[in-house]
Amino acid sequence: MNRDHRRPFIVIRGLEKSFGPKQVLRGVDLEVFEGETMVVLGGSGEGKSVLLRHINGLERPDRGEIVVDGQSLNELSEDELDEVRKKVSMVFQLGALFDSLTVFGNVAYPLQEHGWTSEAKVRERVHEVLAMVELSGVGDLFPAELSGGMKKRVALARALALEPKAVLYDEPTTGLDPLVTHRIDLMIRSLQSRLGFTSVVVTHDLKSAFKVGDRFALLDRGRIRFSGTAEEVRSTSDELMREFVMTAL
Repeated sequence: MNRDHRRPFIVIRGLEKSFGPKQVLRGVDLEVFEGETMVVLGGSGEGKSVLLRHINGLERPDRGEIVVDGQSLNELSEDELDEVRKKVSMVFQLGALFDSLTVFGNVAYPLQEHGWTSEAKVRERVHEVLAMVELSGVGDLFPAELSGGMKKRVALARALALEPKAVLYDEPTTGLDPLVTHRIDLMIRSLQSRLGFTSVVVTHDLKSAFKVGDRFALLDRGRIRFSGTAEEVRSTSDELMREFVMTAL
């Protein structure tokens, strides 16, 4: 339990994952507390996205355990993992929008997949989450008609559609200019504060990390090398973490 007595919503113990001969995760231990935003930092190829994909069962561990909201994911069937994904949604790095669907269709998709049969309720919820990400009135547009920042916000609206308890973000500001990046960062922080869900944000951008994060973990060579608050990040003597800090100054 952490200092203010929140319970861990996500617990990762001894997580190992290899792809063929390449060992990506070598024993990751991490706790994410209920209602906080944990930022996972690390260089390219360190396994940040692989770690994220284990948290809602898109990847299965070779060894170790993932516990979400008190439930171990290790032995769950695919159908049972679908239930987990209702409460742990993901914003993919490039949005992963369906090009053939409108914005409305993209945001409605998880609702329809999870059994929402009332068209009126689907329409109401889609309009509600689009308003949350400041995209009211764009439901009839297709992804090809959107800017990069708008696509990210549609992906976020889709992730929020089922009222998840946790949202996972894979490099949410990659490819965006500084102004749009700042706007997305503020939106991530505002939505987390307003709705109270738990967040895990994977990024290599420490400037964005400091804007959205409560605590920070540095992934290095398949393990968590450092974890702490923003104050602890800034005062750390860890050499690699200090290099990350210097890039944000």
